[in-house]
Amino acid sequence: MKPKLTTDLIKFSKTTLISERRRILEIAVVILTAIGKFVFMDILDWRLPYVVIAVSAWSIYIYHRYSKEKNILRYWGFRTDNFRMAIKLMAPFAVIAVVSFLIIGYCQDTLNLTWHILPLLVTYPIWGSIQQFLTIGLIAGNLNHLKLNKILVVFVTAVLFSVVHYPSKWLMVGTFILALFYGYVYLKVKNIYAMGICHGWLGALFYYTVVNQDPFGDIFLKYFI
Repeated sequence: MKPKLTTDLIKFSKTTLISERRRILEIAVVILTAIGKFVFMDILDWRLPYVVIAVSAWSIYIYHRYSKEKNILRYWGFRTDNFRMAIKLMAPFAVIAVVSFLIIGYCQDTLNLTWHILPLLVTYPIWGSIQQFLTIGLIAGNLNHLKLNKILVVFVTAVLFSVVHYPSKWLMVGTFILALFYGYVYLKVKNIYAMGICHGWLGALFYYTVVNQDPFGDIFLKYFI
């Protein structure tokens, strides 16, 4: 007998019809969004405007798709019924990640746990949810439904997510490992909310322990000082 969760996913896959053309188009637009990161964040240093526009644009798309197909949110993983299951599945990884961050930060003397991390713990999960929706929900999800090998799907998604974080070597390594794990989780338990929160909190801590950067200062404070 199949688990209820697996049965639900099969049911939503059957009732939520997405054409192959749309799936390929979504993947292409996600890649364009990633290219925009290099242009607007890395070259022009328009970090906050880029994030705001990306979040707004994709939120509009999500709402538009929902207005046409009511099952699409649940199908993508914007659901609460399996939230605890997803958190339970990710918790061991998160604990190991946090301990690893602190050890690495201590060894390379990059621990910088200032109050600046607090606003990010609130705002970063929003951006993290959009990132997970794009990379895991649309890239991994669509590639999976295009009948590619699941291992290949997870690996390709992890590589793409890592490349987007170039040129920071630490971010590339960290996001590659994160995407490998999240790809496994998403194909098992679809929940963008849980993954977005975990992504946001781990990402914020990673910056202030391993990467030795202050995103809050770099992105927000420069507009007020």
